[in-house]
Amino acid sequence: MLRCQIIYNPESGKKKFVNYLDYVESRLIKAGYQVDIAATKKQKHAIDLAKKACEERYDLLVISGGDGTLHECVNGIAVSQYKPKIGYIPSGTACDLANTLKIPKNVSKAVDIILTGVPVKMDIVKSTNGYFMYVTAIGTYVDISYVTNSKLKKHFGYFAYIFTGIKEFFTIPRIKTKIIHDKGIYKGYFSLILVINSQKIAGFDFVNRPILDDGKVDVIIYRYIPFINNFLYFLSIISGPRVLPFVHRFRTSKLEIYNNHSHKWNMDGEESKSGNLNIEVIKQAIEIIVKPSVKAKFFKEQSDGKTKD
Repeated sequence: MLRCQIIYNPESGKKKFVNYLDYVESRLIKAGYQVDIAATKKQKHAIDLAKKACEERYDLLVISGGDGTLHECVNGIAVSQYKPKIGYIPSGTACDLANTLKIPKNVSKAVDIILTGVPVKMDIVKSTNGYFMYVTAIGTYVDISYVTNSKLKKHFGYFAYIFTGIKEFFTIPRIKTKIIHDKGIYKGYFSLILVINSQKIAGFDFVNRPILDDGKVDVIIYRYIPFINNFLYFLSIISGPRVLPFVHRFRTSKLEIYNNHSHKWNMDGEESKSGNLNIEVIKQAIEIIVKPSVKAKFFKEQSDGKTKD
């Protein structure tokens, strides 16, 4: 019999997923799985739970929570030799990666994808501060996801992040930075640095057509220009990934970022350490179940049914 481990965060989003546990379990059992269930009890608990699921060689790991819960599970999976397929039921506030992969918060529809979708091998990124799935960033607004009051998030959802963002509108950091990538070097003062393995960040499209299985990430860096930085961010949001002055975009498989700022890095929506960062893309490192249309759109090296080396 196939074995499935469910890991869920009971504090995620509006704390409603627990009401659907019996439904999810019954559907998985009907599909032929023996199901075990574990709830996270503290920060970083999901890392240990995911490691244990790998050690016990579960066929399927179903994760329910926000970007932070998924991030922790991936950090447990990434260091394990055996890696189960991942099914994701998003239940957080933003769920940027789920939005990119077209996985809905509707539990029934998310389970449909797990049971009828296709597994794809997705890149993840190894950094000095651990692994991340879809973004690491430093600079303006990147701390919004974890400094926003949890009660505000519960009552106002995504709008709670907007309230916090308004507070940060007038505090643009000036970060002296050296960035070394596959094809060159950038130096200077920057206000925002984004390393992206996704289409959506904070609910907005920053990358038009990301490729999530080619061993590279998209990097967007905004030079520090007094009085117009917020205008550049605004243009990026409303116009999408177009060419803008003082904004540099490139793709790379490795990255070295040196800075002198006390700002901490944001990693998949979670607070990380400050300081320098080395980054390396781990190509096609995990398997996650998605719709066939998502595979065709974002997983170009597998869209013909074959995985390229």
